Amino acid sequence: MKIIEKECMFVYYRVEGGRTMSNELRFPLKKDISRKIIHVDMDAFFASIEERDHPELIGKPLVIARHPRDTGGKGVVTTANYEARKYGIHSAMSAQKAYELCPKANFVPGNYEYYREVSKKIHAIFHRYTPLVEPVALDEAYLDVTNNLLHSKSAVKIAKYIQHDIWQELHLTCSAGISYNKFIAKLASDYKKPKGMTLVLPEEAEDFLKKLSIDKFHGIGKKTVPRMHELGIFTGEDLYEQDEMMLIREFGKMGYSLYRKVRGIHDTPVEPDRERKSMGRELTYGKLLKTEEEVTVQLRELAEKVANTLKKYQKHGQTVVLKIRYDTFQTITRRKTIPEFVNTKEALFFQASLLWEEVGDITQGVRLLGITVTNLYPLTYENIVLPLWNKELVDW
Repeated sequence: MKIIEKECMFVYYRVEGGRTMSNELRFPLKKDISRKIIHVDMDAFFASIEERDHPELIGKPLVIARHPRDTGGKGVVTTANYEARKYGIHSAMSAQKAYELCPKANFVPGNYEYYREVSKKIHAIFHRYTPLVEPVALDEAYLDVTNNLLHSKSAVKIAKYIQHDIWQELHLTCSAGISYNKFIAKLASDYKKPKGMTLVLPEEAEDFLKKLSIDKFHGIGKKTVPRMHELGIFTGEDLYEQDEMMLIREFGKMGYSLYRKVRGIHDTPVEPDRERKSMGRELTYGKLLKTEEEVTVQLRELAEKVANTLKKYQKHGQTVVLKIRYDTFQTITRRKTIPEFVNTKEALFFQASLLWEEVGDITQGVRLLGITVTNLYPLTYENIVLPLWNKELVDW
């Protein structure tokens, strides 16, 4: 007999007549509603900075990307303002496609170091209210305000103060989601963009989640949605009705997690200073690489591994780093920062190959290769546009 222990559940497997049977001993699932969490998400952050600094762009479609005519059709959209989104333009779309959707759009390459400096000022505002700030990206963060520096019992009041400070000091707007866990707060911050605020109380959580389209659940990617639909899962309510073991069989750890999340259970705490600065992979070879063809094969493999990691964490970056260690144990690294973001295996392989051509020396025999991406930024999610009942934001 094999025993698998999962949170609040024990599953006992036995074999009878060639069939695997299972008995489940279940205990009540419990929500931790002791926390008050705010998720702050800046409204079209990069585009809003450009509009603030260049008022002539206000009211016009604005795309943060190099113009495709300057790149031969290459490049991707970092973000777009709300005017451009009306044409179907969104982050991670090719710049060429964005141009086709809206030829009159203004394309701005973006000044990412400048954006980073603005982000530091925003995060400094967060820290006025609580030390428990978990950066998700330059333009968003989770704040645990259960115990806060204002000694206030109202998370709503603190969220309003933050919105006020950001506007008064930086002339930028943000939206806030408020709830008792990070998962719901993240979804809530998207409800009333831009300049919005949404409170989801513990007793409202399940109804809130059941109304969501399944593709709006944070963590469910584009490849998973078709499988969900095949199983008849189109909404949070459909997900709620599913058997836990079926979800685990179909989706592994994610199924286990989703069974709880749709019930409003997600107890991961806010983790300060958690933001990853880089993502990469390296391989050491027992047998030296001695031909250009071998190096090419390994660079392709590394590029794919790094691309998968970036996809998992919904990141892309602007700096590609190649690490080489020769038979003599001499180790060199070279980096290249480019205007466009990269996160696909093709783009990573291309940039790494250029670096290899620049500094690689196959005659020395290669003992190790590595590819790393730094200057990471998030892939911006689509806004959720769902109706929410009117309520008085009281002392929660």
